[in-house]
Amino acid sequence: MLAFLAENPLEHIVRHPMIQRPANLGFLTQGGKITLLDSHIVMMMLAALLLVLLLPVWVRSRRATDAVGALVPHGAGNAVEAICEYLRKEIAQPNLQEHTDRFIKFIWTVFFFVFTVNLLGLLPISGIRLLGAHIGGSATANPWITGTLALLTLGMVVVNGLRLGGKQFLAHFSPGPLWLSWLLIPIEIIGLLARIFALIVRLCANMIAGHVLLAVLLSFIFSAAANGIAGALGVAVPVVLGSVAITLLEIFVALLQAFIFTFLTTLFIGQAVVFHHDGHHEEAEAH
Repeated sequence: MLAFLAENPLEHIVRHPMIQRPANLGFLTQGGKITLLDSHIVMMMLAALLLVLLLPVWVRSRRATDAVGALVPHGAGNAVEAICEYLRKEIAQPNLQEHTDRFIKFIWTVFFFVFTVNLLGLLPISGIRLLGAHIGGSATANPWITGTLALLTLGMVVVNGLRLGGKQFLAHFSPGPLWLSWLLIPIEIIGLLARIFALIVRLCANMIAGHVLLAVLLSFIFSAAANGIAGALGVAVPVVLGSVAITLLEIFVALLQAFIFTFLTTLFIGQAVVFHHDGHHEEAEAH
């Protein structure tokens, strides 16, 4: 990894295309090519593979085979069960209420997938090559990937809002009098798209910031080495200590951003499928 940082501090962050084909889809195809496989796609495939292989094993791991022990998780299964229970009780139920069971599997999938991709992005494996391209980097530092995840959330919001909410979901786009609909509807639509855009930028920006800072810090060693070994050693000690601290912070950020993305996804879906009567309606019912 250090060799690549010496050439380009962003080598671990930018995507490296592997398989491309000529195409013309406007802004979706930069340089007249469409990318079918790149380093970030490989990292996402690796994350999905790890989840498919490891999570079932961890979940089925039990402390014993007797009636009581079969109900007690063992090893990593404790952490998985604790995370799932927390997401269900503290995140899903307050926002989704009676629709919790309908969406909880999606919520769990979002969290574990984003968290795994974030963690894989911390691994210094840029020196490994596949099909002539560098492997590694955080896929969630790619705005196209976070944009795709956000579009999935938008699809869940709109489709389930129409399916479960119907007229109530559509009524949210015009919360005022009908004569103001021409103004309120565009504002509400822009607000919905702005929330989805926030999902894209928040995850991408936070994941890329730590990688950039870490890469720039390590590049100081190579700059100092140009003036002699003594200078490089003098710079290396504080840089390495700082890099360790930043790496530990990035692990926390990887967990935090996965949680925030999951929380906001749950919140947006809940706003689309859970409806409450307004105050005037409740007062009328009370009287």
